[in-house]
Amino acid sequence: MVIRRVVEGSAERERLAALAGEASAEAALADVGPSGSASTDLTAAAFFDVDNTMMMGASIFHFARGLAARKYFRNSDLAGFAWQQLKFRVGGREDPQSVAASREQALSFVAGRSVAEIVSLGEEIYDELMADRIWTGTQALAQMHLDAGQRVWLVTATPVELAQIIARRLGLTGALGTVSESSDGVYTGRLVGDLLHGRAKAHAVRALAAKEGLDLRRCTAYSDSVNDVPMLSVVGTAVAVNPDSGLRETARKRGWEIRDFRTGRKAARIGVPSVLGAGALAGAVAATMAYRRRLR
Repeated sequence: MVIRRVVEGSAERERLAALAGEASAEAALADVGPSGSASTDLTAAAFFDVDNTMMMGASIFHFARGLAARKYFRNSDLAGFAWQQLKFRVGGREDPQSVAASREQALSFVAGRSVAEIVSLGEEIYDELMADRIWTGTQALAQMHLDAGQRVWLVTATPVELAQIIARRLGLTGALGTVSESSDGVYTGRLVGDLLHGRAKAHAVRALAAKEGLDLRRCTAYSDSVNDVPMLSVVGTAVAVNPDSGLRETARKRGWEIRDFRTGRKAARIGVPSVLGAGALAGAVAATMAYRRRLR
């Protein structure tokens, strides 16, 4: 009975991952249109993870910071989200349950708000908090593919609207991201399928490749996380960028290229630059909360 429940649960997770991947591919192409760039190499493309691969830290956390500054939610909510981000980054390994909790926490506050409003805020917050956190080395890799006439897509668990803003700002083809359900232009607070994380990213890349006529053997994928091994494994060339310990080990075993744009021995091991902002913010908020408790 227990084995049966485990098998059924695994099958349901796979179904939701496939649904998330298909929805993400559809949203990506709706944003740019089929073959929506001036590509000359039509069967090859590059896929880049965002958090700690293209951008220092978690894009959804930077977005949440911007929303908190605009009083969309309380600092205590942001502190909880920061703790989730800090915990899985310092540990060097993303726990799927923690990732799900933090992403859904971030998505929940858009329920009842218009898509246009959130997109507009995303544009502002990108300029304020994200533009100077792009890894120049990774951006150069993306530009290399563009210069070769290939399409370049971001692939991230971040909401697809925010991912598309990042892609546009960087001059990339488009983005695959988590799709939030909306009705009449208003978010319902639910996801279409699941988060675009882990196996869901691999499904999204396959779905986009099928729709765009890509030869996955000629495609390249870049990521920092061992959780993206499914995505890295579906393309012909996989590159570990700023890898966590799990991905570094996997890359070495499989002969994948490793690129590390971080500095310092410790930073290379656990990705300190990506969590300093989150850790400092979480610490400051926690200290303020503790001080208030002492005053009571």
